[in-house]
Amino acid sequence: MKPLYIIPARAGSKGIPGKNTKPLAGVPLVAYSIKAALEVAPVADICVTTDDPKVIDIARSYGLTVPFVRPAELAADTSGSREVMLHALDFYNTHGGDYDTIVLLQPTSPLRVAADISGCLDLMRPGIDMVVSVAEAAANPYYDCFEADTDGLLHIAKGDGLYTRRQDAPKAWQLNGAVYVINAASLRAMPMGKFPRRLMYAMPRERSIDLDTMLDWHLAEAVINSRR
Repeated sequence: MKPLYIIPARAGSKGIPGKNTKPLAGVPLVAYSIKAALEVAPVADICVTTDDPKVIDIARSYGLTVPFVRPAELAADTSGSREVMLHALDFYNTHGGDYDTIVLLQPTSPLRVAADISGCLDLMRPGIDMVVSVAEAAANPYYDCFEADTDGLLHIAKGDGLYTRRQDAPKAWQLNGAVYVINAASLRAMPMGKFPRRLMYAMPRERSIDLDTMLDWHLAEAVINSRR
C-alpha cells in the first residue's frame, strides 16, 4: 500500500467564508490537517489541492510543495470530491508517484490527531474499498430518530420502537469527515457511496467536530483552547 495524502482546500465557501485560511484558535484551519499529515507521512506524499494562493502560501510555510493549482472546473460549489481526488492522484502518478491508496484529510476536521490517521491505515487491507472514520450518531434510528409518513405522522426510523433506554438500542454510526483511506482502484470504478466493502474506525465525539457552521467553529475553538 502506497498512500497519497490529499488535503482539499478550495478558495470558496458559503457556510464559513474563507474558512480554509481563517484562523481557528490562532492557526489557519488548513494548517491543522497539514500538521496531522506531516506526523504520519513524508512531505513528498502530501498533496494540498487548491485554487487559493493563500492556501498555497500556508502549505509552503510548512515545507510542502504545491506542484499544481486546482483547475477552476474542480473548484466550484458543485465540484465533487471524487473528481478532485482522481485529478490529484493522476497528477502525482503521472509524475512518478505510483500511488494505489488515497488518504483524504478534509480541513473541516481540525480535531483529528495523527493516531486517527494511523488507526485507519492499520485497518486497511486487500479487498477493502475504504476505511472511514465515524463517531457514534447523535440520533439513533432505533430509539430517537423518526420519519414522517404521508399523513405527517411520526414513526421510528428503524425497528419496532420498543427500546426504552438508548443504551439497549443497537449502536448507530455517523461519518465524521475526519479520515478516509480509499483504495484508488475502487474510487476509479465507482463513487464512494457505492462502495460495498467499508470498514469503520471509531473516534470520540470530542475529536469528531465537522466545521459546517459558525456554531461548529466556536465549539471547535473552545475545545482547542481547553486543551491548551
